[in-house]
Amino acid sequence: VQAKEMASGSGSRVNKDAESLLRYSLPINNKEVRKVQANIEEIRTSIASKRTSAALDFLSKAQKGLKSDTEKMTKSCRDPAACKTIIGSMGENLATLDTSLKDSVGFLRGSDQERNALDTAYKTQIAVSQQLTQLEEQMIPAGYSTPVPAIYDDLPQLKGRATVEMVIRKPDDAPFDIEGVNFKQAEIKMVIDGYSSPVTGGSFVDLVSKGFYTKMAIQRSDGFVVQTGKPDGGADGYTGGTAGKALGAGKKGERLIPLETFLVGDKGPFYEATMEDEGRGGQATVLPFSSYGAMGWAREEYDPNSGSSQFFWLLFDSDLTPAGKNVLDGRYPCFGLAIEGADFLRDTKEGDIIVSAKVTSGLENLVLPKAKAQATSD
Repeated sequence: VQAKEMASGSGSRVNKDAESLLRYSLPINNKEVRKVQANIEEIRTSIASKRTSAALDFLSKAQKGLKSDTEKMTKSCRDPAACKTIIGSMGENLATLDTSLKDSVGFLRGSDQERNALDTAYKTQIAVSQQLTQLEEQMIPAGYSTPVPAIYDDLPQLKGRATVEMVIRKPDDAPFDIEGVNFKQAEIKMVIDGYSSPVTGGSFVDLVSKGFYTKMAIQRSDGFVVQTGKPDGGADGYTGGTAGKALGAGKKGERLIPLETFLVGDKGPFYEATMEDEGRGGQATVLPFSSYGAMGWAREEYDPNSGSSQFFWLLFDSDLTPAGKNVLDGRYPCFGLAIEGADFLRDTKEGDIIVSAKVTSGLENLVLPKAKAQATSD
């Protein structure tokens, strides 16, 4: 019997890096690039903790992996030539990174010279990580979309990923105080993952594109989550669209979205049940709630299919959510991650206003039901 991968962070360390989590949740199957990824990400961790010798060791492993496994990686790509170019650029950046790290060793610890060399190294590592994402995205099979039961074809679906950016301001124009630094507004950039949550992600991107969240207030901020999405009036969710046939409408006419759960090792998500309901408690979800600003679809506690438009950002804390004891994975879908500006959530309070919510890329991946697509094209 093949062992099942257990919940994110069921070991000694929890992966809190949103970019890393998004890479690991891509629908690809290439063990060589995953080894390179692990080493490149460890370089960043080592630089941040000033463990230069460890960073150089991981860098050497990444360089060897790129060189020895180029052919195995490019074979997985839709465009092998493009991947070969990306790998070449990654090699050049890793060589630059190697120089910066070795330069830092020769400077007095704590000196400006050491700090400048490590800053250069850190920025170069970010560039390499971005190229790594491009390489892995090339490995997604042509025409791939996460399988969704046909019964949900009358709901919006996200066939891939989209980027959403929100601007939040305080009603009295007070600043956001982030560790003693004041900002006029909060700017949060999120990647919505239609690979792991095509129905949930599709519903969210659909609502953002309709302007549903624009000018909406933050409705909950309790140190655990920041939440919004309940419209004015008596309804608990979005009532402007046609309800799906599978679930029908909510008590006040809300468009209901089924609970969507995608576990590692499965070919697609299952619906309308938690993983405990399915007897699979503790198994790992493809995109886990383990980074600060992870996005979840809110619902009533005892009704898995009561979600409509309310969502939350999780204020992840390893003390509140220790390794192997994540209380959200498999009970709520994690449909996206904040990749920039997540720190603004620390001072986002109830009553703050979302002044802007826009889909800045990936809107072409949103697939609307045919009837709805015709209705919105007027």
